[in-house]
Amino acid sequence: MMLSGVRLLWQIEVSDIPEQVEALISKTRSVYDAVGALAPEKANYNSVIKPLADIECEYSVERNNLDFLQHVSTDKELRDASCDADKKLSEFDVEMSMRTDVFEAVVTVQRKMDVRKMDPEAIRYIERLTKLGKRNGLHLQKEVQTKVKELKKRISDLSIDYSKNLNEENTVLDFTEEELAGVPEDFMKGLERTADGKCKVTLKYPHYFPCMKKARNPATRKALETAFNSRCLKENSAILEELVRLRHEKAQLLGFPTHAAFVLDMRMAKKAEAVTTFLSELATKLTPLRDEEFKLFLKYKKEESEKYGYPNDGKINMWDLRYYMSLLEEREYSIDQNKLKEYFPMSVVTKGLLDIYQELLGLKFTEMRDADVWHDDVKMYSVKDTKEHKLLGFFYLDLYPREGKYGHAACFGLQPGCVAHDGSRQLAVAAMVANFTKATVTQPSLLNHDEVETYFHEFGHVMHQLCAQAKFALFSGTSVERDFVEAPSQMLENWVWEKEPLSRMSSHYKTWDAIPDNLMECLMRSRVANAGVFNLRQITLATFDQTIHTQSQVDTAKVLSEVSERVMGIKPTPGTNMAAAFGHMAGGYDAQYYGYLWSEVFCMDMFFSRFREEGIMSPNVGADYRRCILMPGGSLDADVMLRNFLGRDPKPDAFLLSKGLQPDPVEEVKEPEKGSKVTTSKSITNKK
Repeated sequence: MMLSGVRLLWQIEVSDIPEQVEALISKTRSVYDAVGALAPEKANYNSVIKPLADIECEYSVERNNLDFLQHVSTDKELRDASCDADKKLSEFDVEMSMRTDVFEAVVTVQRKMDVRKMDPEAIRYIERLTKLGKRNGLHLQKEVQTKVKELKKRISDLSIDYSKNLNEENTVLDFTEEELAGVPEDFMKGLERTADGKCKVTLKYPHYFPCMKKARNPATRKALETAFNSRCLKENSAILEELVRLRHEKAQLLGFPTHAAFVLDMRMAKKAEAVTTFLSELATKLTPLRDEEFKLFLKYKKEESEKYGYPNDGKINMWDLRYYMSLLEEREYSIDQNKLKEYFPMSVVTKGLLDIYQELLGLKFTEMRDADVWHDDVKMYSVKDTKEHKLLGFFYLDLYPREGKYGHAACFGLQPGCVAHDGSRQLAVAAMVANFTKATVTQPSLLNHDEVETYFHEFGHVMHQLCAQAKFALFSGTSVERDFVEAPSQMLENWVWEKEPLSRMSSHYKTWDAIPDNLMECLMRSRVANAGVFNLRQITLATFDQTIHTQSQVDTAKVLSEVSERVMGIKPTPGTNMAAAFGHMAGGYDAQYYGYLWSEVFCMDMFFSRFREEGIMSPNVGADYRRCILMPGGSLDADVMLRNFLGRDPKPDAFLLSKGLQPDPVEEVKEPEKGSKVTTSKSITNKK
């Protein structure tokens, strides 16, 4: 069933794709040609800016329609055709981004414009186009532009290949039931078997993580972890190392010392030094927490070795981490994840999640029956504003793993919400893609609590896509600074740690009883469990990312090993290279992985300062959040949005407390000139 306002079509044949690609390229190029051919005296907003904005609005939808299928289709031929389309369109994107004639037309309009008579977002759009043109070297000599263009095309192709390799990865390991001792019985029953009765375990999340958390045989965990961190080892290690070299070369051509410096110039952090300081200072404060956790891990390891007769090498290895983190939750916080997940059946979690978001943000979701989708598992919903009864757009939920499907959890913006060429508003459409455990014959889909948290996080991105009301596609949805983009969705993760919302999204899948109060209290208390290890792992990945992107060429396995040993206190398993399967490095997060921790400073401040103070289900605070944080999209700078919502500049106190740390006592500092007082918190210390 086709829906009015949705320009996406999913019943596409392999043979249709090349023709659609060519038609899209031809249509878009003609607009750029017309703009580029204008004489300077004829360059104005209506002849230059509006045509570029209009074609971007149309192009984004048609492009997303064609290249999204590589991530979700069950048909390998269609996935391959979609990937090929992505490559061709990416090359075209590079070509259009390097149009000097179009850039000069935009600059001419910028020189002529009277900002007193213009819409602020239109001014921002013109300024952004000019800045992006300069970041492509369009103000530099022709030889430099030609080289930048070549580099951009090669970088694009390599990034697509890296991601495709990961999506197509399909390793399976075989284990006896004895080798999987400790994993939940229901999990074991759901595994396919070999001809000789062994269990077939894939490296997809719903198989890998339960085994790493519960399989008590260290040899089993080592085999799995080695395979997991060896995915696409040969091909993707080489690709990433070439990407690093090419990114550095491009940055230097454009006048930046490193790729990190080039990227951060458009981010909240601004400077690589600010990121390095943030990560290193936080790591220093978290290290004592990790040391305490490691002491417990080694104690557990000794006990288990003596009990089951496993060898004990007296250290924590990569394949030990998730197992002993899970054991710490059980022993120190009385959290049994296997029992806990019985209270999180997918149907109950989904209903609770949708109800909470609707109530909080003043929205109404309606499932669209018989909608045009790409797989039978996919559901589609409309989104309306409850006050004005205005249709904002639609979202898809594609929640379970399949062969060849995108292997992580993510939100894909498919149709940007923006003003269309005729002045009407184009509806926003987004898809949440995940890999949660599917239902079996004996039980429904049950989510671990961390999967519930992931669900809330990614759906937060969906809401950002749907609630944003920017006028230009360039600023639609989540088109904010990359080191802020996670904050709105991270902020909404807090609801899975609070009693009222937890009660609304849970009940036992057999009895429908609520989570017992004592288990609920243990769960909420366990939020800081493993805070040292977990966050130092994030710092390890962020530091690795910054390190490789401040160098001209690297051995990624060597750098990762050095950083991991220095920050985490653990060396990677010999022969592995997690960097070959670090999808963020080819998926738009290069030199930006630090943003996950950086943006947590803002998300925790927003939650504790407004929602915790005024009511976590307060529709008034929810309305402010939607208006100040979600609605602008990228039409305002992130620091402006934060001040609008908080009424002040952000502070790190709530972030530090959420990590098991606390700020130093607040000091009073006098300003000599005026004699007024301000408060400051200058460093962080470990929580006692």
